[in-house]
Amino acid sequence: MAPFDLATLGNLAYALVFGALGFGFGAALEMGGFGDTRKLAGQFYLRDLTVLKTMFTAIVVAAVLIFLASGLGVLDLGRVYVNPTYLWPGIVGGLIMGVGFVIGGFCPGTSLVAAATLKVDGILFVAGALTGVWLFGESVSSFDTFWLSSYMGRFTLPDWLGLSVGTTLVLVVLMALAMFWAAERIEARFAPVPAPVPPRRRALRRAGAGTLAAVALVVAARGQPSPDERWARSSRLQEQVRDRAIFVHPAEVVALRKDVSLQIDVLDLRSEHDFNLFHVGGARRVDPAALETPEELKRLRDRPPSSVVFLVSNDEDRALTAWRRLVAQGVGNLYVVEGGVNRWLELYPAPACVAERATAAAPEEPRWRLAYATGASLPSAWPELASSREFRVPCEDPMSHAPGEHGERWPAHAYAKRVKLQTKAAVKGGCG
Repeated sequence: MAPFDLATLGNLAYALVFGALGFGFGAALEMGGFGDTRKLAGQFYLRDLTVLKTMFTAIVVAAVLIFLASGLGVLDLGRVYVNPTYLWPGIVGGLIMGVGFVIGGFCPGTSLVAAATLKVDGILFVAGALTGVWLFGESVSSFDTFWLSSYMGRFTLPDWLGLSVGTTLVLVVLMALAMFWAAERIEARFAPVPAPVPPRRRALRRAGAGTLAAVALVVAARGQPSPDERWARSSRLQEQVRDRAIFVHPAEVVALRKDVSLQIDVLDLRSEHDFNLFHVGGARRVDPAALETPEELKRLRDRPPSSVVFLVSNDEDRALTAWRRLVAQGVGNLYVVEGGVNRWLELYPAPACVAERATAAAPEEPRWRLAYATGASLPSAWPELASSREFRVPCEDPMSHAPGEHGERWPAHAYAKRVKLQTKAAVKGGCG
């Protein structure tokens, strides 16, 4: 299932594929006349709206094909990178680029096309753009508060409108078709000599517009696959479960919690009763059904690349079920604590006066019976800490060891490293 990891082809093949895409894109721009500043600047004077029509054609065709491929199970949308939204910096940057576009007659992509054909204005524009990039890199630290402000994460039109993907797609296509119609009328009004449109080309345009609208309606009617359907179609995810690549030994979780360069979060999927009896230090209890709310999904998707989330339940079944549904919806750097809390307490046992072994009637039942609701106050909840003022053992003599110390050192448990940080690559494109 796409997208495919082209890095597996080797560095040379990887470079050739993206080189071919770049040259193809540049050739398309040149054939569209986008290496000529007069054609590009014509859109701002309403004389030639070819740029508007071309770019919006690319946008709506790509959108229809992407969501059609997703609906048919050919493309895994969860693995497609979406640029995070920084609202006000994005608006200001767009205005600056627009002014530069009007003054220089190029955007960055079209300036490279002009430079490749040895146009002097294109070469000068590229030199100016590179100088601007250098100046920005040297000065961004002085306004990084604004640069990183109004962060909205992965924010898309369906999120903004509160509509389904299919409905949003139909509305975008209809908006684009209306813009194309209006652009033709505006050019006829403001162009010095409006170019006549042959009847054959006009018929092809109408056929293309009708086909685009029809396919958008099909995509909306079919809908997007559910998390269960995405899971069933993904052999990659199923292989990770079969190989137990997503199950992380508790000792590795403890080791990673010592790494200050990582942000480690533990989501506890157990009942409130079990959570209050004992939970891993710093864990946040979440009902499994609440994990798939738009707010929680957005929070998990928008986490920084240096963060890892661990799902934990009493055993593994409940956490694995949640993992399947979350990764099928695009959540990355997500793992399951091997053996759950039952395994955790085997490796980092609570004092005998607090917990004793019990016979579990089902896999997700506790295998430890706790005499007290200890929460995260036991040293077992924080194995990475040698001492803490928060440690409390209700049945233990407080004079048996120094305040805040847990009186024992955990053994070094052997484990195979499972956690591999994964990031989605931001592949730039378009006029910018």
